[in-house]
Amino acid sequence: MALNLPAGMQITAPVKPEWESILTTEALEFVAKLHRAFEARRQELLKARVARQARIDAGEMPDFLPETAHIRNGDWKVAPVPAALQCRRVEITGPVEAKMIINAFNSGADSYMTDFEDSNSPNWDNQIQGQVNLYKAIRRELSFKNENGKEYKLNDKIATLQIRPRGWHLDEKHVLVDGQRVSGGIFDFGLVFFHNAKEQIARGAGPFYYLPKMESHLEARLWNDIFVMAQDHVGLPQGTIKATVLVETILATFEMEEILYELRNHSAGLNAGRWDYIFSCIKKFKKNKDFCLAQRSAITMEVPFMRGYALALVQACHKRGAPAMGGMSALIPIKNDPVANEKALAGIRHDKTRDANDGFDGGWVAHPGLVPIAMEEFVKVLGDKPNQFEKQVAGNFGPAQWLDFQPTTPITEAGLRNNINVGIHYLGAWLAGNGCVPIHNLMEDAATAEISRSQVWQWVVSPKGILDDGRKVTVEMVRPMIAEELAKVKATVTAQGEDTATYDQAADIFDRMSLTPDYPEFLTLPLYEAMA
Repeated sequence: MALNLPAGMQITAPVKPEWESILTTEALEFVAKLHRAFEARRQELLKARVARQARIDAGEMPDFLPETAHIRNGDWKVAPVPAALQCRRVEITGPVEAKMIINAFNSGADSYMTDFEDSNSPNWDNQIQGQVNLYKAIRRELSFKNENGKEYKLNDKIATLQIRPRGWHLDEKHVLVDGQRVSGGIFDFGLVFFHNAKEQIARGAGPFYYLPKMESHLEARLWNDIFVMAQDHVGLPQGTIKATVLVETILATFEMEEILYELRNHSAGLNAGRWDYIFSCIKKFKKNKDFCLAQRSAITMEVPFMRGYALALVQACHKRGAPAMGGMSALIPIKNDPVANEKALAGIRHDKTRDANDGFDGGWVAHPGLVPIAMEEFVKVLGDKPNQFEKQVAGNFGPAQWLDFQPTTPITEAGLRNNINVGIHYLGAWLAGNGCVPIHNLMEDAATAEISRSQVWQWVVSPKGILDDGRKVTVEMVRPMIAEELAKVKATVTAQGEDTATYDQAADIFDRMSLTPDYPEFLTLPLYEAMA
């Protein structure tokens, strides 16, 4: 199909006829406008990340910014959130795939975060078909029929939609403006906003977004400026857009109030993005000889640095009149094993009970089957109130809590092998186009794959990377395990009736990402270049 592209724009991938409604000249002109206005700033902010990392590698530790003390000490609040975002006790998340969208909307959750980012493999087909799916869903036109003829349709009552574009570090490699790749986040946001914002307003709930992977308030300011331009472009009042920021990097924790302040006219609060947060801690302090975390199963929300981060987030949000959203428990229902299933459900109850009692206004689940349990636990605490914005958390939080990286043990061979197995399994699925993968009774996405390969890398590099039986984790130990775990993954995938074609490549990438001396910052960057 020949698109009528704006001047200076190229699309280097095939375009299906059914995508014509999304890739319109007017929508692409809007994307190009945002790119030209903001790409230089995005690149400056990405360079600032690299410079900050170099300082941390050299021994600098994060702290509050002296130049923003007036914001932390000031008396201000974010703009009131609209009625549609007052009640978010349970939010379900998942990729922009038709069946998932319908099931999530129909799940009984208050809110649904549809995802162009970590639970979505960002191949060209997924990104554009995802836009088509949302366009139809927002207009109540989306349906889906599986291979057995079962039909899926939207209920009359559906969850409030929130949309997560890609993070600042990701490009959309198939779209160039003036010879430059467009930001993946700007591309995702630009298309979905241009086509749907007014329709969402007419239907009473939107346009609402989730913003991932930010490391500073200046990155939030960039999003805010994009929102201002976007609202002007389509003729919406300023403050119509509302966005929740995922605090999923250790550096963002030190700037939570500043991030709320930058987005104060557009803020829908903060979310405790726990899995990426753990990955961020490993990544930021990878060269610190005193830093070495225990295996992933030991890093719960109850360990000191995670507990301090979660409570500080509630404190910052409620101090400023903003919603505080709890993060994702990766547990999912387990079919055909009642004992294991009951254990998983008990874990969900524990997670949501703690969050509700801590003051969170809601929390995330990854599966429709978990909505009732999560809802029950929040309702026990909130009663018939939609939220607990009024609940204030006491305490002084800062480096003493957030940089207290415990526990450092155990590191076991089983934990090491689990990281390798999960990493290979997830990467293989991701390369095949699936970014949301149940593995060992947990729902895994890119964040947990990042933890898996980062821990292996760190245990090899760190003098503290010692198994509980006294053996040092080394390249010579890990490499044969990669081959052994690849065989196990292939056997599992074959038993599930799925193709194993991408898993050798996945194991090769896991080897290179885990055992190279120079730590690659994001797994998804080389993966994205490797996919079509």
